[in-house]
Amino acid sequence: MAKTVISALYPPQIDVTRTPLAYGDRAIPRLNRELNDDTLLTRQRAVRSLCDHLHDPEHIAEALREGIPTSLKKLLKDPDITVRQKATESLYVIAQHAIGRDAFLEHGIIVPLSKLFDDKEDIARKNAHLAIQMISETTIGAEGIVNAKLVAKLVDKLKTEHDEIKELILDTLHFCMRVDTTNALNANAMQVYTDLLAHELTSVRAKTARDIMDLSVPLAGKDFAVNVGTVEKLIGLLQDSDPVVRANAAGGLMTITITTKGKYTAINGGAIEPLVNLVDDPNSEVRANSLKALTCLSEAPEGRATLLTHVEKIKTLMHDPIPAVVKAATIAVKVITWKP
Repeated sequence: MAKTVISALYPPQIDVTRTPLAYGDRAIPRLNRELNDDTLLTRQRAVRSLCDHLHDPEHIAEALREGIPTSLKKLLKDPDITVRQKATESLYVIAQHAIGRDAFLEHGIIVPLSKLFDDKEDIARKNAHLAIQMISETTIGAEGIVNAKLVAKLVDKLKTEHDEIKELILDTLHFCMRVDTTNALNANAMQVYTDLLAHELTSVRAKTARDIMDLSVPLAGKDFAVNVGTVEKLIGLLQDSDPVVRANAAGGLMTITITTKGKYTAINGGAIEPLVNLVDDPNSEVRANSLKALTCLSEAPEGRATLLTHVEKIKTLMHDPIPAVVKAATIAVKVITWKP
């Protein structure tokens, strides 16, 4: 005869690691209250439930009204890794929305979040960098990061962080350097970027070459690139197997060779031949950037003399299907064939 079995297990639909949500508009206030609870288990369950709850965009505005960012800001200092991990993940979700990015600046979250760049747990550091990278995509957010004096710290982290986090840092610095390049130059970023050009990951090489292009916009950046051997490394990347790397390397040379010192460094480094080979590249951005770089090099007499032997090849690109390539080719031919 069958008998009843008394089980200590919870029903399958109950997750003991998450706080059950209150009904309707009472969900966020209850979670906010429990985020500030003294009991660790209560905080863990609340922050896990909140993280899932915020993935619905409809809940973001309500969370901001109820002061969730302030509570999450406090949890960034929590001694428990689960709480810190989910708090940073929640902030990353919030940062994906315009009103969330405004809340970061309003509540002064950037600096407390940056403290987790030194966290001993990889996932906490990754989430912190994800949130900061998302904030940097807006001009006001990038300004907030620059004003918080975080650029030097980000550059320093490129030397030691895991590759996955390095990519996030390179993205963050890309947006920050659109606002200000002085801090990056003072932090010796050009030397750090130059060392990363030899990285084994294609994505890291591509983003590093892009950041070098950003940092080379001011004259000081061009001079740094010449002095630390960046030009030679970029010339080597012109033959990379990835088109994005080739395009960004050509773009970096295009920016650096605006100055006379940059022109002759590139010419002496043998940049002309690989750049000429790239004008037939299947990727339109590679073709356009290589043509612009060749235009800069042709402004030097030695460069013009060499490029006159390739001018017919460059003329064929004046009929390219991409308008940007046609314009670049037209200007290149005009400069190369110029006579005093």
